[in-house]
Amino acid sequence: MAQEKDLDLVVVSPNQSPPVAKIMDWGKYKYETEKRAKEARKKQHTVDVKEVKMRYKIDTHDYEVRLKSAKKFLTSGNKVKVVVMLRGREMQHSKLALDLATKFLADFEQGSYTLEKAPALEGRNVVMVLAPSSGK
Repeated sequence: MAQEKDLDLVVVSPNQSPPVAKIMDWGKYKYETEKRAKEARKKQHTVDVKEVKMRYKIDTHDYEVRLKSAKKFLTSGNKVKVVVMLRGREMQHSKLALDLATKFLADFEQGSYTLEKAPALEGRNVVMVLAPSSGK
């Protein structure tokens, strides 16, 4: 029947009993499935990790700019890695860097993020990771 209609006989599900086969144009079917897969990839959002760096001696305006950009990253669905850098003798003041990271955390609205990694000292940096809340 497929040869009479110049179409292909395609086995749709070979694991069933009896196996299911369809008479269709294989090229057209393959094209349509690839097109659907391409559309799905286009609408898919990949989660990136954006990084916000600062020093513990940051000025108030610069701090607010970093805070605003971190909020923007979270609302667009990306994770945010907050890094407070320490250089040279600043390592003695690691407590101030930890305090700045917790203040950064406190300045966010509750529920707008999930804390993925709490502020911790890693080498010469205090690092924490925030993810967008699953409620949005």
